[in-house]
Amino acid sequence: MNATIKLENVKHFPVLLNEVISIISPLYGGTFIDCTFGQGGYSKKILENKSNKILAIDRDSSSLKIANQFKKKYPNRFDFKNIKFSEISNLDKKVNNLRGIIFDLGYSTTQIKDHAKGLSFNSRGKLNMKMGLNNISADDVINKLGEKELAKIFKVFGEEKNSNIISKKIISYRKNKNIETEDLVKIINSVKRKKFSKIHNATKVFQALRIVVNNEISELLNGLVNSFNLLPIGGIMVIVTFHSIEDKIVKFLLKNYSENKNSSRYLPPSMEKKILFRLLDKKPIIPNEKEISNNPASRSAKLRYGIKLNNNSNFSELKKKFNHLLEVENLTNKV
Repeated sequence: MNATIKLENVKHFPVLLNEVISIISPLYGGTFIDCTFGQGGYSKKILENKSNKILAIDRDSSSLKIANQFKKKYPNRFDFKNIKFSEISNLDKKVNNLRGIIFDLGYSTTQIKDHAKGLSFNSRGKLNMKMGLNNISADDVINKLGEKELAKIFKVFGEEKNSNIISKKIISYRKNKNIETEDLVKIINSVKRKKFSKIHNATKVFQALRIVVNNEISELLNGLVNSFNLLPIGGIMVIVTFHSIEDKIVKFLLKNYSENKNSSRYLPPSMEKKILFRLLDKKPIIPNEKEISNNPASRSAKLRYGIKLNNNSNFSELKKKFNHLLEVENLTNKV
């Protein structure tokens, strides 16, 4: 019996699918690593070519159901690992004919609508936001961290202007009651009730919580570096981001390590910064109006990619550039 995979039933649209497929050129055949398998949108399209293989990764165990469907349909061309993409270095170092690595850093529609995960401000009950393989939850952050730590997280990861007032109200509220999802939304609305905006009052705080609960900064930095080290020269790295912090990290990685603008012509070759990527598009690729109309969640997506030119780099500049974000992420160690 042949397994069928009907992604349309889950009402999830892989963002910039045609653009991603055009960039990685799967028609030539090879192995691709899908670092954020999710509902399998990219993998399904790549596997249409019988010369292609997919090694998929996802920290969310709910992806196992669809992954098992893929395994039945493509028994010799698909494999799945329930790990975080920062752990990609634990995979077989000799992935045969590896041609590309893909990251889609957004949350799927099914994840957002899963109230058990509590990613949305429309959820109810105990705060969660864990995507899998987590050490802490949003409940731990909101109900255990101090006022200064909460304000810092909301300001840096959510760019929330009212971070100090919101964190102060959280501390006051939780003296009498453990804060749940609807309580947190109520607190935020009480601070921003006079604000008029196209986005929900709680959007920025919830973004900050998702980032810190899932260690998204260290995950992304380690995932990109480890993926680069696994990728052979000539392989391509493709990353789709959805908020400004992610995009700044990806942009810096690709741009900083694709040019040598600060090197002096008098320096010996051994001291020059090694060029690691070739960029064919220096500006991000964004969804067109038709895609945004069909899938409004894609409106903030940005696609960047680079072709690997050289091996060996300690990426010290990358780590130094975003160390301040890691320090904020590490505030959860106080939980």
